[in-house]
Order: sequence, then C-alpha cells, then structure tokens
Amino acid sequence: MRELLTEIRVICREAISVRGQTRDIVMIPFDGEAEGPLFRGRVIGPGVDTQTVAKDGKAVLSARYMLEGTDAAGERCRIFIENQGSWEDGFRPRLVTDSPLLKAWETARLSASVTLAEQGVTVRIYREGE
Repeated sequence: MRELLTEIRVICREAISVRGQTRDIVMIPFDGEAEGPLFRGRVIGPGVDTQTVAKDGKAVLSARYMLEGTDAAGERCRIFIENQGSWEDGFRPRLVTDSPLLKAWETARLSASVTLAEQGVTVRIYREGE
C-alpha cells in the first residue's frame, strides 16, 4: 500500500548543459507548488534537477529543492527534498523537515513518480507500506 504525501507541480526553466567526453550534464532550474493532505507550499530557491546522461542515453536524475509552506497543524515549515533515480529504475526521495507533524517523513521508506506535464513535470511522493 502506498500513501500519497505530496504532489509537486514543477515548472521548468531554461536548461543549461555541457557535453563531456564520457557523459553529458544537464541542469534544469525549476520552481512550483506542492499540495497534499498534510502540507501545502511552494518551491523556494529555485530547485535544480541535475541529469547525468551517459553516451548510451541512460540518464540518472538528481533533483534537490526546498519547499516552504504550512503543515496540517497550521504551522509554517520547510521541507528539503532530494529525489534521485532514473526512468528505468524508479525514484527514491529523501526528505528533511522542521515540522514536528511531518517528522516521520524523514525516516519513512519513500518512492516517487515523475510524469510529464504541460510546463514541466508532476512529482508525486509516496510513503511505502510496511
């Protein structure tokens, strides 16, 4: 059983890249909004998705960003998210938060789905069942 923790609607900005001899690196800055049953907020910063693309085309993605908003107790809080993985192997986010209500998210087993959207992607972060 999976429980949806938050959905982040990511709006991508102009990418920057370098073509290397062994791999290419693409960095995509982004912002966006997050909403879920226990948290509502927005990306502060911007966030950055760094994609390492091997010459065979296999890509590993690593997005790092911070959300600022309000938890379900009405308290202002922040959540740092590091979401790593690939389209082939899936995505495994890690979270750090200053919200007492959401503190269990830091040690929970999490997964994420990433789907294409009109201006970027939609990221859904789930807590995996025991």
